[in-house]
Amino acid sequence: MKAVVTVTGKDRKGIIAKVSAFLAERGANIEDISQTIMGEYFAMIMIADITDIKQELSALASDCAELGKQIGMAIYIQHEDIFNAMHNV
Repeated sequence: MKAVVTVTGKDRKGIIAKVSAFLAERGANIEDISQTIMGEYFAMIMIADITDIKQELSALASDCAELGKQIGMAIYIQHEDIFNAMHNV
């Protein structure tokens, strides 16, 4: 099972390290990552295998949002099927 993780906000040091460590601690494996800096803003999208996560996806989503607040970013995680359904015309 895969999920799409998006991270946006003002750029600062350690964003990728904090988010990837957070996901790894919960049993997720990052399979692909793309990030860019646009001026002072940071944007990242990750594809993560969440087959082995240690909690429900909804709880992980809440924890991601809380991490985002702690580091001044917006972090969202969605099941890959939901993400694809929302982005197909």
